[in-house]
Amino acid sequence: MGRARRQPCHESCNRHAVRGVSCTPDHERAGTDLFRLHLPCRAADSGWLHAGHGQIPWLPTDRAGALQGIPQRGKSQVMGWWKTWKALEARGIMGINRRNADFVLKYNKRSLYPIVDDKIITKERAIAAGIHVPEMYGVISTEKEIDRLDEIIGGHNDFVIKPAQGAGGDGILVIADRFEDRFRTVSGRIISHSEIEHQVSSILTGLYSLGGHRDRALIEYRVVPDSIFKSISYEGVPDIRIIVLMGYPVMAMLRLPTRQSGGKANLHQGAIGVGVDLATGVTLQGTWLNNIISKHPDTTHSVDGVQLPNWDGFMKLSAECYELCGLGYIGVDMVLDQDKGPLILELNARPGLNIQIANDTGLTHRTQAVEARLEQLALEGRQETPQERVDFAQQLFGHVPNA
Repeated sequence: MGRARRQPCHESCNRHAVRGVSCTPDHERAGTDLFRLHLPCRAADSGWLHAGHGQIPWLPTDRAGALQGIPQRGKSQVMGWWKTWKALEARGIMGINRRNADFVLKYNKRSLYPIVDDKIITKERAIAAGIHVPEMYGVISTEKEIDRLDEIIGGHNDFVIKPAQGAGGDGILVIADRFEDRFRTVSGRIISHSEIEHQVSSILTGLYSLGGHRDRALIEYRVVPDSIFKSISYEGVPDIRIIVLMGYPVMAMLRLPTRQSGGKANLHQGAIGVGVDLATGVTLQGTWLNNIISKHPDTTHSVDGVQLPNWDGFMKLSAECYELCGLGYIGVDMVLDQDKGPLILELNARPGLNIQIANDTGLTHRTQAVEARLEQLALEGRQETPQERVDFAQQLFGHVPNA
């Protein structure tokens, strides 16, 4: 059989959709090769593409037919992939292709993406809906408006400046205090007012935005993490990601910054992902750099068995985000402030799949249960409230053994 056309490994590396160009290591790690469900991009040069959407894309159901035309030395490797894929499918592990085709494309209207891709729009809609978010001090949209920076900051000693359309924590400047006529960042670095203006200017040019388009700078309240995280986090702000399907929470993960991640709660930069029981809010196992762990590498304290405060509040907030944005499949990122409690940080229309490792279970079985529930409700001609959706999720997906 002929060589298959090269496909990108995930939505953020379409530029690699040309045969013979290998994907970068970062993009390979960002895909579902963590689950061995999709092959690294280099495998496409040998004619093998990604798996995870029902079956390996070019493999027919008949395995004998699938092996026709493949060199003998490659048959054993293909059979190994086949067996691994079947085993993971049985556990309900979701691959990148299935996520994109069956959930992102199916439930998320493209026209609604700006609501979640722009943090300012997300925040404005949340405020209008009465959903708790970090207070917005102001927005800078043009170079001329940088002159308003002092007015926006006002008497606040600490604040955060971030790009409205940034991703992965890039471009965020966190000011912890003032130092004479300058400012101190959370890392202890002293910077001048002109350096802050330069950072805002860089944001406006689109240096950190999705697609490199011109952006806006958001100045907001600095979240101070609850003391529960002091022993299991390194600097930065831990956050909680909950995957939500049509308003039903299906899986949750606590993300803990490390020294390696530079204080950012970003798994691909070295943060820890810890599964969370949906019913109890108790943390499960942790995953760090694709390894299962039980202790934080910097603090050496256990990351499992921690009871997260106000857990029902987090669940209710995540469920309400369906009505907030209208997107059916989202990742809801929240934080726990020491004074203000649970706050919505941002929404994601293309949430990653590492959450399955942290929970040691797959998303597929849970999403199928939600879809079955939706079909049942459609027949009955009714819809459930956010609280009813939370109750359903906690009853069906919670109380994980040994949680």
